[in-house]
Amino acid sequence: MYVVEKTAKTVDEALKLALIELSATEDQVKVDVIEESSKGLFGLFGAKEAKVRVELKEKSDRIAVEFLEKILEKMGIDGTVVAKLDGDALNLDILGKDMAILIGRRGQTLDALQYLVSLVVNKERNDYLRVTLDTESYRAKRKETLEKLAHRLAAKAKKMRKDIVLEPMNPYERRIIHASLQGHPYVSTKSEGEEPNRKVVIFLNK
Repeated sequence: MYVVEKTAKTVDEALKLALIELSATEDQVKVDVIEESSKGLFGLFGAKEAKVRVELKEKSDRIAVEFLEKILEKMGIDGTVVAKLDGDALNLDILGKDMAILIGRRGQTLDALQYLVSLVVNKERNDYLRVTLDTESYRAKRKETLEKLAHRLAAKAKKMRKDIVLEPMNPYERRIIHASLQGHPYVSTKSEGEEPNRKVVIFLNK
C-alpha cells in the first residue's frame, strides 16, 4: 500500500496516522489536504474533521524490486528480491532455488538484468544511482575466481616472457583484473579493443 487517506481532528493528527500506516517519515511522502478541520457553529454543529491523502514518493529500491519481480514472474521463476539502498548505491539480491538461469554464462544474464534495472531506476533521477544485482553470491565467487586467474596468468607471463591476452570481459570484471595486479613487481595490465570485445592484456614491466 503506497497511498492512504486519514481523518482526524487536525491535519497534523491525520498526517501522523498516515505516516504510521505507511511506515514512513514526512520527507518520504506527498501530502494532499482534502479537507481542513472546522469547529462548526458554536463549536457544536457542523464540525468537520481534517482529511488528508498521503502518498509515498517514488523510491528507487521499491521501483527496482517491483521491476525484477515482474521479470521473475514472466520467466516462471520463484524468487524473492531483497534491496538495500546505501547512499548512491543500490544492492539487490535475488533469493531462491536454482538461480543458475538468472546468472547465465559467466554472469551475462545477470549483467543484462543489472543493466536494465539501472536504466529503470535512473530514468527520473538527477543523481546517478549505482546498481549491483546478485544471486547465490555469484559476484563474490566470480571476483575470487578472477583474482586467482589474474595471478596465475601473471606468473605465466613472467615465465614465458610474453604478453597474455585475456578473453573479452565487461568493465566490472576488467577492473578486478587490473586491481588484482596493481603494484605487481613483474607485470602490468592494460585494456585494449572496443566494447563488447574489450580485453585485458597482461604484459611484462620494462
